[in-house]
Amino acid sequence: MSAAVFEIAGHAIPPGERGIVDIPVSVLSDHTPMALSAQVVHGRREGPCAFVSGAIHGDEIIGVEIIRRLLRTPQLKSLRGTLICVPIVNTFGFINHSRYLPDRRDLNRSFPGASTGSLAARLARLFIDEIVSRCEVGIDLHSAAEHRVNLPQIRIDAGSKRVHKLAEAFAAPVIVQSKLRDGSLRMAAREMGKDVLVYEAGEALRFDEQAIRIGVKGILRVLHELGMVTSEKGLTSKIRPVVSKRSAWERAPMGGVLRAYKAAGEQVEKGEIIAVIADPLGEREEAVQAAHAGLIIGRTMLPIVNEGDALFHIAEISRSLKVDPLVRMGEETEGDPLFDEDEIL
Repeated sequence: MSAAVFEIAGHAIPPGERGIVDIPVSVLSDHTPMALSAQVVHGRREGPCAFVSGAIHGDEIIGVEIIRRLLRTPQLKSLRGTLICVPIVNTFGFINHSRYLPDRRDLNRSFPGASTGSLAARLARLFIDEIVSRCEVGIDLHSAAEHRVNLPQIRIDAGSKRVHKLAEAFAAPVIVQSKLRDGSLRMAAREMGKDVLVYEAGEALRFDEQAIRIGVKGILRVLHELGMVTSEKGLTSKIRPVVSKRSAWERAPMGGVLRAYKAAGEQVEKGEIIAVIADPLGEREEAVQAAHAGLIIGRTMLPIVNEGDALFHIAEISRSLKVDPLVRMGEETEGDPLFDEDEIL
């Protein structure tokens, strides 16, 4: 059945067309206007409505490139339903290379927001009202925080069978079940009956080619699972994700200079030495041992640490997982490309 005109923020997008919508957010102190910019891809035929968002944390820029490439893929030419792409949610942080908004609030702890609250609350409310409310499913793109790196992974809560199925379709190496956090987009969406996948990969203020490719392909696989993309060409994955129901950070037992022996994507055994911290004066060294067996899904990239700093994020997994060396984060590796040449986007 043919789709109807899609309306958003006072704009009308006819079936089979695309449109860029700028939703006013605020005016800066120097009178520069700021907007929430989205590209709407509206299919000719009826289907679900989904959103893809990036840079809710302004320095987590990998989502911007993933969405740019996604919008150029040929699969979207025959899209069923509607896809709303918001590459930069936190424009303020993106411009200033900052995780936060000018009021130092974390946007991903400000949902569902309030139209008369702080700047963070107002932006969160606008995103909920104009984007999330129109969609059934969302994919929110993140990276690790500054000076950390994440293995490509999907984070979900355990409360929805559909979100598990979509996470498996995405085919990142790891699916991490994590609790919903107060003020997060995931929690606000869940309270509205919406499912949101969170893709975590790479590090802040950096692009990682393999993480970007996994992200683009994963989104297209989710759209195919939803019936929005019909062609499976180029979307077959050899990755069989493992599910982790528990993860924890190994922290620095002392301050000093860190020598890491493991990268994100490597498996460790309980009690295995994964790093050593040394006193810069050479008087003392202390080993960092894994408290439990599992897969390293994130780690610090700073060799200078203080006591209590988070060093390695280890996820408990039910079976061993062989991660292609090029997908591992935080090490120099060589090997065959993750994708065939004709799959490179």
